[in-house]
Amino acid sequence: MNKTIRRVSVFTLLLVLALLVRATWVQFYEGQALADDKDNRRNTIALYSEPLGNIVVGGEAVTGSARTTSGDLAYKRTYKDGSLYAAVTGYSSQAYGATQLEGIYRDLLDGTDNRLKSVLDTVTNKRSDPGNVITTIDPDVQKAAYDALGDKKGAAVAIDPTTGKILAVVSTPSYDPSRITTGDSDAWKRLTTDDDKPMTNRALRQPLPPGSTFKLVVAAAALEDGLYSSVDEKTDSPDPYPLPQSSSELTNENPSAPCENASIRVALQYSCNNVFGKMAVDLGQDKVRAMAEKFGFNDEKQDVPVRAYPSVYPSDMDKPQTALSGIGQFDVTATPLQMAMVSAAIANGGKLVSPHMVSQITDSGGDVLEDYDDRAGTEEIVSSDTAEQLQSAMQTVVEEGTGTNARISGATVGGKTGTAQHGENNSKTPYAWFTSYAKTEGKEVAVAVVVEQSDAARSEVSGNGLAAPVAKKVMEAALGS
Repeated sequence: MNKTIRRVSVFTLLLVLALLVRATWVQFYEGQALADDKDNRRNTIALYSEPLGNIVVGGEAVTGSARTTSGDLAYKRTYKDGSLYAAVTGYSSQAYGATQLEGIYRDLLDGTDNRLKSVLDTVTNKRSDPGNVITTIDPDVQKAAYDALGDKKGAAVAIDPTTGKILAVVSTPSYDPSRITTGDSDAWKRLTTDDDKPMTNRALRQPLPPGSTFKLVVAAAALEDGLYSSVDEKTDSPDPYPLPQSSSELTNENPSAPCENASIRVALQYSCNNVFGKMAVDLGQDKVRAMAEKFGFNDEKQDVPVRAYPSVYPSDMDKPQTALSGIGQFDVTATPLQMAMVSAAIANGGKLVSPHMVSQITDSGGDVLEDYDDRAGTEEIVSSDTAEQLQSAMQTVVEEGTGTNARISGATVGGKTGTAQHGENNSKTPYAWFTSYAKTEGKEVAVAVVVEQSDAARSEVSGNGLAAPVAKKVMEAALGS
């Protein structure tokens, strides 16, 4: 063999070896990454090659799978009462992925979760029958909240204070996930460019200034700290309250309300800004923040199991800013979930049971793979004495104060209204809030409602006028009234 042929042969052999090394590298090291690539069409084909498992509400599936009539995807996701449950289920789309419970439990719902595999499935690498997600949502409570919000832009959350089960999660305006399951680009564009943001989960993922509903947190801090011994002790609160280090004063919505040196009960009843602004300054921002964080503020890992956006109590404030934070303004923000948690802890004797909207996950035969009800932890937020006093003061708000629209015959109801400023110098329509609890023999519920926008005239926007009637409907459904 001459030298030229020998060199060509060696070079060719090296090329073959290089190809073998590359093929081996792709097969054993890059193969999984390629298989998992979001642009790998085979994954989507495999995902929709069989029916998915279901999300269950009140014993009935609110999701399903239907045969497609064209294309390479055998099935598509379907939804029953999609707009009603969109804030719970999220969506599972052939083109746009999956969100909320659909996304969190995708492996369970498509049968690839290892907990679903039998010994034979493991040996044959066969895709298992999909599992199901059993929610804590009560269909009657969910529908009551959805219907009561109607065409208002807002949200509502209802929690069973004794178990932590979330009974309703509603965000309006809503959308029907069925419209985007097959990847309809026109429908997707309409939804994602809509100024009303129907795909935003306002109940869990849009914190807004909570206004006077935050006064419950400040009151809890004052009682726990011993700044005041009871809700009926008079406070040291001039009306109006001159903001420290400022020429401005903190006034009240109702100038004739008996807010000067008012007790916590009276201050909650009439929603006295001067009392809680000064109370926050007297306590200091660190003590108020500590109490807010016990209730759940500033928690960046609040999973129910959908990750909720953190509600915020800010840091590094001066005294005027601290005063404004005491009435739920400045940079304080909260989700309806967070404000429902505040009422739930107060209603449950000061103890907060971890809120959750999934009760169990099961395999296709109904065997429980994980029970979240059993895992729900309990944390003491305030003492039972403080909780009882705040319950009593919240009842006064509903019976004789700013929350009378939440009264329910035959039930004990406590609440707190809030009207939060919106826009520079309050130039936009305020947010209307109501957080509350209700109890009858053997049943209780905590509810928070925010109305972001409605058809009501600006002068008619208030927590009692807009949010309390919604909360009442939700509480009545939960109590079976």
